[in-house]
Amino acid sequence: MRRGKGGLAYFAYILAIIGGILMIILSLLSLIGYAFAMPFQSPVAGYFGAGIISLILGIVAVFGSKRAGELIWAIVLIIVGFLGGGIGGLLVLIGGILGLLSHFI
Repeated sequence: MRRGKGGLAYFAYILAIIGGILMIILSLLSLIGYAFAMPFQSPVAGYFGAGIISLILGIVAVFGSKRAGELIWAIVLIIVGFLGGGIGGLLVLIGGILGLLSHFI
């Protein structure tokens, strides 16, 4: 069996794509004025426009989710999840960690 092609990598893909879609939806809602109070705030939310940053990071998470089992993309998903914040960012972060684990198992 090749690296990153197992059940763990597929689960990482599912979590990352759901988290990326949630990041996109919630950032679009915050841009039009319907912001939700999330328990996991983005560390960059106070410095930049949190909606725009979260939107860009959500798009990166959706595109990178297919390759969650690869080492570089798993690290990218971890960083995106941390910087994205919110429940979507948390799902992307967990998906990146699972993708990293699937690469080494």
